[in-house]
Amino acid sequence: MAHEHVRIQQDGEVGILQLSRPPANAIELGLAREMEAAFDAALRAGPRALVLTGTERFFSAGLDLKAVPAYSRAQQRELLGVLNRMIGKLYACPVPLVGGVNGHAIAGGFILVLTTDFRVGPQGDALFGLTEARAGIPFPAGPMVVLQAELAPADVRYTTLLARNFGPEEARERGVLDELQPPAAVLPRAIEVARDLASIPADAYRRIKQQLRGAAIARIEEVVAAGADPMLESWISPDAQEASAALLAAKRDG
Repeated sequence: MAHEHVRIQQDGEVGILQLSRPPANAIELGLAREMEAAFDAALRAGPRALVLTGTERFFSAGLDLKAVPAYSRAQQRELLGVLNRMIGKLYACPVPLVGGVNGHAIAGGFILVLTTDFRVGPQGDALFGLTEARAGIPFPAGPMVVLQAELAPADVRYTTLLARNFGPEEARERGVLDELQPPAAVLPRAIEVARDLASIPADAYRRIKQQLRGAAIARIEEVVAAGADPMLESWISPDAQEASAALLAAKRDG
């Protein structure tokens, strides 16, 4: 099956999933569906490890703020369900999943980074942050579970309630990234790490990851199975379109 905006590549035992929806790999319903389908397809190929990466200057800018705030209630509900399912699958990936975080990772893109087992980020001017509050869009249950499991409480508070972006060094200090490389070296280094993790006995790796993340994974699976996300009926606030437009304008002006 061909995927328009997610490329699947193979480098020996390492599969590579590359988001490619210019200009910013912003996530809307189509890309969310593709990401889930591409992840499933990549796993069926039997890799010993996977790398998740983006394109050019963007890993992912998160939700498409031009499209998503204007969605109908039915579209919002579907997107919410796909996002929770996709985040849950990435976080529970049965093989090592390495983030080749090539550039900006904002909002939903930031959460995608946190689903990976090891995160290689870029030196330079890339931005990281959770801007949902400023866009008028609360967190779905799956992303919030991952966020609270992966970052220290003080960093969860800082990133969610201040809703500001910061650079790679601060991202590393806050536990979002594990190491920094020159931008051109991010993907090669991520593949190198993935090869190393692929050498670990597969069953042991899978079982230890389940020990580490089992409670969080179970919480996401419960939400997905029950369709019980607390945001289900009122995910996007009434003023989200205005807030999102202001945030986009600020980005253009900045």
